Amino acid sequence: MSRLESFRRRLTAQIDGLDWATAEIAGLEGDVLELGLGNGRTYDHLRERLPGRRIWVIDRVMRAHPDCIPPENDFLNGEADDMLARLAKAGVRMALAHYDFGTGDHPADAAEGARLAPLIAAVMAPGGLIVAQQKMPGMHEIAGPDAVDPGRYHFYRAES
Repeated sequence: MSRLESFRRRLTAQIDGLDWATAEIAGLEGDVLELGLGNGRTYDHLRERLPGRRIWVIDRVMRAHPDCIPPENDFLNGEADDMLARLAKAGVRMALAHYDFGTGDHPADAAEGARLAPLIAAVMAPGGLIVAQQKMPGMHEIAGPDAVDPGRYHFYRAES
């Protein structure tokens, strides 16, 4: 499979997974967390699907398209470890978290996911969903939508 085809599969899985997750959290209290803003496409998708929810964004740098920049109070600029600790200390709880950090260096990405998983778990509302492009050790993995091939995207439910 070419890298272009793989990219298409990832984007399709991301859209299908996020659409499924936004429907699943309909009755759940809590905010939304976007870990990794990038160009802002996923953030834009989430705010369209969840217009009544506050969407927190964590990233090291602001590189988003001008139409996809979150409000200043919702953009946490810095290292994810520090920003997640800040949210936990403030008592903010997430109904949905989307983990989209990654460099393409699979061992480094896996190590970062393993390091951040307990910090993400600490800000999740009971029963909240985590949608991630990689495995998050220590979290309760669940089946996602049928449209997403197993292993392409990962879905977790926060402990109640």
